[in-house]
Amino acid sequence: MCLPINLEIIIPSDEPVRLLNAVLEELDYSKLTATYSRLGRIEYSPRLLFKVVLYGCCRGIYSSYKIEQACRENVNFMYLLEGRNAPDNNTICRFRSEHLPEAVEDLLYQMVELLVAKGEISFEESAVFIDGTKIEANAGRYSFVWKIAVTKKQQKLGEKIAEELPLLLEKAGGDIAAPKEITVQKLKKLRKKLYAEKEKQGIEFVYGKGHRKSGIQKAIETINSWLERVKRYNLDIHICGDRNSYSKTDHDATFMHMKEDHMKNGQLKPGYNVNVATVSEYIIGNYISADRTDTKTFIPFMEKLCGKHPVKRVVVDSGYESEENYHYADGSEQLSLFVKPSNHEQKKKRKYQTDIGRRENMPYDTEKDEYTCAQGKKLKAVSTRTRKSETGYQQEVTVYECADCKDCPVKEKCIRQKRTDKTPLEDRVKRLNVSKYFIAQRAAMEEKISTEEGILLRINRSIQAEGVFAMIKEDMNFRRFMMRGKKNVNVEWHLVSMAYNILKLHHKIQKGRLGTHLVVPKAA
Repeated sequence: MCLPINLEIIIPSDEPVRLLNAVLEELDYSKLTATYSRLGRIEYSPRLLFKVVLYGCCRGIYSSYKIEQACRENVNFMYLLEGRNAPDNNTICRFRSEHLPEAVEDLLYQMVELLVAKGEISFEESAVFIDGTKIEANAGRYSFVWKIAVTKKQQKLGEKIAEELPLLLEKAGGDIAAPKEITVQKLKKLRKKLYAEKEKQGIEFVYGKGHRKSGIQKAIETINSWLERVKRYNLDIHICGDRNSYSKTDHDATFMHMKEDHMKNGQLKPGYNVNVATVSEYIIGNYISADRTDTKTFIPFMEKLCGKHPVKRVVVDSGYESEENYHYADGSEQLSLFVKPSNHEQKKKRKYQTDIGRRENMPYDTEKDEYTCAQGKKLKAVSTRTRKSETGYQQEVTVYECADCKDCPVKEKCIRQKRTDKTPLEDRVKRLNVSKYFIAQRAAMEEKISTEEGILLRINRSIQAEGVFAMIKEDMNFRRFMMRGKKNVNVEWHLVSMAYNILKLHHKIQKGRLGTHLVVPKAA
């Protein structure tokens, strides 16, 4: 025999596979087993398949073919299979795509509850650290469909139909007239009338060289091509939904600006916006969306987390700052939000502090409700308007305007002119659009994050939240999704998250750091 009967003889006691096997044995797989049909028998135990797939993620093996190969050659995988034969790659693929979507979030939640029970995760001593990153989708980089381009094509097609349809019907003959307002339903009715006229005149359609098509045949074929294009454009717009683009290879993927590589190649790639919540250095929840920015993902992610965990302190970076998110956290009694304002680092620079056109550098009189510019002129409130965001949130904005900007010597430095605004600079006046609620929330947040608690939590956010992506991308070698569709991508990322938790627990055991929740920086 080439191997001993008991594989534990050659597996070291501190091998992560032992910890993984011990942790996963304490989970309940009833929800996963319920996804299988009651007819027939289950060839491979879902418990063993889950162990094998998860350990593959721990070792940076994500391909079903390579997992099958590892099960035949690697002793650690054989140990998890408990003496059974290696599963086929198709079995692994079906397990991930057909069975795990219904149970993978529950398994992650069970793992988090197990770590809470063991004292490894504490919502009291630690906080919820949230950060997001963009992961490239398994889609063609040049398979993009832009909503703006499709809309323009749709508009041009409508103009073309309105121009050419009367001529087509005139050449077709008969008493069929073009409608005043052209819609898809009216085009279909016209086509039906043309077919009836064809049967009435006994015209047969001809194809190939040496044949001359009749006017009715040309009209019917042209209308059919128009209807196909309209159907395709409508489908593209429907798939885009609220997004600006989608990929033909993976309809759920959106084209986003990925971070530049070492050659400074920053380009648009199809991907997903992955948001991760960590507590005590462990991942407790995920939220995958097609939004290119993090501001719109904060509220749905928090509602998902608060429904499962006792979330109290939440720490996020400046990418999540918005008035809507401030309003959401302000209206919650249990949430205490810590977010670094987007201008926190910028306002430390001299260029920011000497910019006379910025509102922050203008004195404000609370009693008179007016600002004073660098030349001593007053900007008074002239109107109040409401702005509506993409998510439907209504923001109240006060417009301040200077009554006398004529012949101002620093007008070029004070007034920023947009490219789309063709008004000459001499005819423009200084205006400020100010949200008083947002300014008050940002000022309060500046004081909050400057306290000892705020500084400690911000330090730990950069260590714990950003450290997750560093370990997953570098150590676990996960930079691109292998599966397509948001449902399958969600499964893949949850498997990576659980594998990360296992490796993090193993690392803390080896380093003697069990029970630590926050990293306290050492004094110099």
